Amino acid sequence: MKIGILSDSHTKVDYTEDVINHLKENKVQYLIHAGDLCVEKNLELLENSGLTYVSVFGNNDRGLLSVSDKYFIKKEPYYFKIKDIKFKLMHLPYHLTPDSDIVIFGHTHMFECEYTNKTLFVNPGEVCAREKPLIECVILEINENEYIISYYFKNINENNFKKEEYKYERK
Repeated sequence: MKIGILSDSHTKVDYTEDVINHLKENKVQYLIHAGDLCVEKNLELLENSGLTYVSVFGNNDRGLLSVSDKYFIKKEPYYFKIKDIKFKLMHLPYHLTPDSDIVIFGHTHMFECEYTNKTLFVNPGEVCAREKPLIECVILEINENEYIISYYFKNINENNFKKEEYKYERK
């Protein structure tokens, strides 16, 4: 199973569209957005992707409350399952407790992945290239015995994403 993870789009609709297209080209089956979408157009891109998606409100998403009934956007922390894997999704990294198989968060604009005490923690970095001139996202591949995290990033002036890969044995 392959899951595309993104966060912190802010008002960069073109970057969000670029990331979603990249994730779809890499055959993800699901999209997870960890908040700070900021504008309805970013939610429309998720909705129109043709993929199952979920997103949470970030600290800059108050303006999206009025349209939340049209999209799959939830308050944080939001718990859900894909197959037999339990996820916790949030924007603010305030609930980083190991009460799920996978904990996804955003807000810091920094890519992170760590596997501790049977819980995978992932922050995909930022789509908006605000803190650094990089557009970032993650593909999480879940296999029977391992997690593979492919961290994708590209400079705002480049066309192609670069990739770093991290593997963790599932216990």
